[in-house]
Amino acid sequence: MDDKEKPIKDFSDELQEWLDSDQKKTIAGLEEVFGEKSFAMMFFLLLSASALPLPTGGLTNIFEAFAMFLALQLIAQRRTIWLPKRWRSKKLGSKMQTKTLPYLIKKIKKVEKRSRPRMSKFIESRISRTCFGIIVFALSLVAFFAPPFSGLDTLPALGVLGISLGVLFGDVVIVMAGAAIGALGAVLSIGFGTVVVKFISGLF
Repeated sequence: MDDKEKPIKDFSDELQEWLDSDQKKTIAGLEEVFGEKSFAMMFFLLLSASALPLPTGGLTNIFEAFAMFLALQLIAQRRTIWLPKRWRSKKLGSKMQTKTLPYLIKKIKKVEKRSRPRMSKFIESRISRTCFGIIVFALSLVAFFAPPFSGLDTLPALGVLGISLGVLFGDVVIVMAGAAIGALGAVLSIGFGTVVVKFISGLF
């Protein structure tokens, strides 16, 4: 059966149902609901803060490092997220549940309206999962080393968000759009960093 003929539930609705349910709001609980797509969901959550052009006092670096850690697991072809038991059972913060996730669900719905399953089987393949991990690692690394308060981590983070949504929706077009945004962000960040280094070198 063709991808377009398969009735699938909107991801935003699944996320909202999980948020409204009595299930534990932990990483383990999220993984029980979303299975192998939990990686994409975690990347989306972790890089959301970096995608906003707001000062965070270096807090986003922790999220970016965590995303790189998970990306390495995806590259190693893990099907489930590995974390210490204590971390897996740690509840999501109340702000995450009452403000961040509801806000993200609204944004997801907007993209979802323009999305439909396109080459979803390819997205789920072994080679695509590896590429997904490599790209997320690279873009998270670029965001991590972006100069503080420069806003140059925004586009790489937006790229990760786009790719993650494409994986969640099973839509290769959104994946490609996210990759293009991330690549542009990486070029700008690296280019600006090179200019800064040359400028500082010229002072000595």
